[in-house]
Amino acid sequence: MTINWNEIETKWRNRWIESKDFETNPNEKPKKFITVAYPYPNSPQHIGHGRTYTLADVHARFYRMKGYNVLFPMGFHYTGTPVLGMARRIQAGEKEILDGLRNIYHVPEEDIKTFVEPIKIADYFHEEIKSGMIEMGYSIDWRREFTTIVPGYQKFIEWQITTLKEKGRIIQGSHPVGWCPDDQNPVSQHDTMGDVEPKIDDKNFLIKFKFGDFIFPVTTLRPETIFGITNLWANPNVTYKKVAVDSEKWIVSEECAKKISFFEKQVTVEGEIEGSEIIGKYATNHDGREIPILPADFVEPSMGTGLVMSVPAHAPKDYQALMDLKAKGHELASKIEPIPIIATEGYGTIPAKEICEKLGVSDQTDQKLEEATKELYLKEFTDGKLNEKCDKFNNEKVQFGRDKIRAWLQENNHLEKFPVLENAPVHCRCGAECVVKILNNQWFLNYGDEEWKELARTCLDEMNILPNNIKTEFKEVIDWLHERACARQQGLGTKLPWDKDWIVESLSDSVIYMAYYTLSRFVNDGTVQPENLTKEFFDYVLLEKGDASLAASTSKLSEEVINAMKKEFTYFYPVDSRHSGRDLVQNHLSFFILNHVAIFDKKLWPKEIVVNGSVMMDGAKMSKSMGNIIPLRAAIRDHGADPIRLAIISSAELLQDADFNMESVTGIQNKLESLLDECSRLKNEPISELQAEDKWILSKAQNLISQVTEAVEKMRLREGLHDILFSFESDLSWYNKRVQAKERKDVSGILYKINSARVAMLSPFAPHIAEEMWEKLGQTGLASKSQWPEYSKENVYATSIQSEELLKSTINDIANILKVTKITPQKIVIYVNSDEFKKTVYRKILEIMVGGQNNMGVVMKELIADPKTTDAKKMPEYIQKVIKDLHSESEEIKQMKLESAEFDEKEFLSAELSSIGKKEFEVEIQVYSEADDDIYDPKGKARHARPFKPAILIE
Repeated sequence: MTINWNEIETKWRNRWIESKDFETNPNEKPKKFITVAYPYPNSPQHIGHGRTYTLADVHARFYRMKGYNVLFPMGFHYTGTPVLGMARRIQAGEKEILDGLRNIYHVPEEDIKTFVEPIKIADYFHEEIKSGMIEMGYSIDWRREFTTIVPGYQKFIEWQITTLKEKGRIIQGSHPVGWCPDDQNPVSQHDTMGDVEPKIDDKNFLIKFKFGDFIFPVTTLRPETIFGITNLWANPNVTYKKVAVDSEKWIVSEECAKKISFFEKQVTVEGEIEGSEIIGKYATNHDGREIPILPADFVEPSMGTGLVMSVPAHAPKDYQALMDLKAKGHELASKIEPIPIIATEGYGTIPAKEICEKLGVSDQTDQKLEEATKELYLKEFTDGKLNEKCDKFNNEKVQFGRDKIRAWLQENNHLEKFPVLENAPVHCRCGAECVVKILNNQWFLNYGDEEWKELARTCLDEMNILPNNIKTEFKEVIDWLHERACARQQGLGTKLPWDKDWIVESLSDSVIYMAYYTLSRFVNDGTVQPENLTKEFFDYVLLEKGDASLAASTSKLSEEVINAMKKEFTYFYPVDSRHSGRDLVQNHLSFFILNHVAIFDKKLWPKEIVVNGSVMMDGAKMSKSMGNIIPLRAAIRDHGADPIRLAIISSAELLQDADFNMESVTGIQNKLESLLDECSRLKNEPISELQAEDKWILSKAQNLISQVTEAVEKMRLREGLHDILFSFESDLSWYNKRVQAKERKDVSGILYKINSARVAMLSPFAPHIAEEMWEKLGQTGLASKSQWPEYSKENVYATSIQSEELLKSTINDIANILKVTKITPQKIVIYVNSDEFKKTVYRKILEIMVGGQNNMGVVMKELIADPKTTDAKKMPEYIQKVIKDLHSESEEIKQMKLESAEFDEKEFLSAELSSIGKKEFEVEIQVYSEADDDIYDPKGKARHARPFKPAILIE
């Protein structure tokens, strides 16, 4: 059956829209509030974006079928500067961006012409993204849609930012920020090319050395090593600048002079000096010691100040550079010896020398120096102690002494902060390279506050984070977060209520917006006007501060309307599950936690965050330069939404990067076509008396329900989908083989029941085609509104599972023997175990192994310790084989065997082997038990039979 995907998908999307299936209001049901990061509309969504939204939609659809009242809303994030930079680049006629719009995104020329206005870009791609979401079948309540620049939302943001300020969470001061020198604005992830969050290292310091009337400033992460400096490094091929910096005169590289001009310093270039002129001269240390300046081509003028201090006892790179100079016979270098200042267990006097020799470092260009540096720095930081050369800091642990020495140097004007971009280069969307800027009198969210961090940690500890192993990343982010600019002077967004020259920064206005979803439909339908949304209104509705009469008097709304909105918020909040990509852990998702704990009572803190990896295309990262970006709507048009959804889901579990390829889409299309064809043929016929294979397949179907339910609850969607579509097929294949061998015609009712459950479980994953299958099955209503299949232990026939597994394994063993021997059988004889002691020992071993043990020595010890099985010590070969038998079986089968009653292997195989044996091998199969009087056993095979492992004779 060939499927017209677009036709089927349009049919069911229209049905959902007509019946308003996803429009959600408070009711008597338990609720689930599921949200996903709203998109920034500066380009259409591609297949990579589709992953996060598809996972969230599966989650929402699953919980609806589980009986929850699910709210799954969507908004659009206009705030910020990306569309401003994009508009400027379009206006300038930049070829790369225009080629992308025309050739990748296929934007009409008449629309491109309007893109010189930033709002036109956002509006165009807003509608493009929304259309794609609808076409993907996302079960969104579109009544609640908003953009972050509509007046109602801006009132909400004014309230949010004012509340944070009143609670002391917003401060004014001087702090380092990522900065676009062209836009003159702080930048965050959404403002940069490639969505890179500028990461500032504010643990980088500048130590000042005297050089005549000048100062040589040198950057370091390890101020404690000042006591071990032997020399400075300068690049003889660089022209350094003489600059006036406030009241001091510095010698630095040209690149450094530009950097420090953003540090709120007065910087004036007054002259130049060649690096070669500096070499061989001396600078003065903090304690008056003369420090020679040596040549080093490895010193990059763009790194730090263009000058480097050398601590060869503890810095492998410095040690190797010094050794290289000595090897060349450099006179000044030959007089220098390393000065050890840190004692670390496991290392001798000169740790840098030891580790370079251990790793076999050849010279200063050797890549192994990076490994040496990381290993030694970490070891010295965690375990090292400063020695007597460190003056009053003798015997201090490095991890504590570092800060004390930094503060001491700072007090004496020998040190100041020199924050750098840790992940440079980072480029603004306007094209400019970002820098670090010290902002004075700027407004900051005080994320560095330890009390605030502790609240966030409490929330994080109580949350469900999926997958759980990413929780440590959240903890690390909360630990290193510091003050963050929450306002800027350009871009789209909400004015800072107390200082209208500033606009609330784009990530600062997108942290608790989920609360606005609960109220937005009242604004969208005109029940409430934006001017009604006063501070007192929000305080009462969201924080239970004040009362309805106060909120009514300031908002000019009736108490009835206010209480209806409060009921909506109270019913749906808190957020039950928040979905987003892994790249947002370092900012948005962590801010989501921090801002919730700052504003809301504990009962309203978020319950769960689900994080997923990115999407690769045929093993490569998606990018315009690679030419492998496929717009989502184009993929839907060419291949259908459901195959795209399933290809995305089936390519990886949550945190893994999904590797998407079109070959998998074709395979999924074929699979779905086959299942639709099967559903079209099945009839809901009465089920007659169950035979052995019926009980088995119905039991396997119950196990499938249990496995898929657990997988979806834990967001292991790849596993759940694979179970529904592929793993279960092998069970159905065996069942069909069994019924065909018996020439049965009465199984349509059983297959109908099983496939109805499969289709229902497929519905959240592939909602359109599942509805079509549901209809073909003759089911009433919609699959998406049906009840999720419930696992019933009463409908699991444990004995049937173990007996059918015995039959399958016996058939497979016969087939394997025939394959190896290549004989045409004239006679096949099966011998089953009838030795009661063997059964008892088998059962005991089964109990031990279900408990997790499979070591033969331990198993034997437990067998001997039990009076019933103590004689097992006489049959080690048998025990070894039983352990091997059980080891090859799944935990599920072992558990089933343990739970089920014993059954007669001979009776079962005698009844069931004949039909399938005749069909498979074209010969009658005889079954004997070991104790039968009339046994045919010319080769003495019967004595080798074990429980669930018959002996086989083929003649």
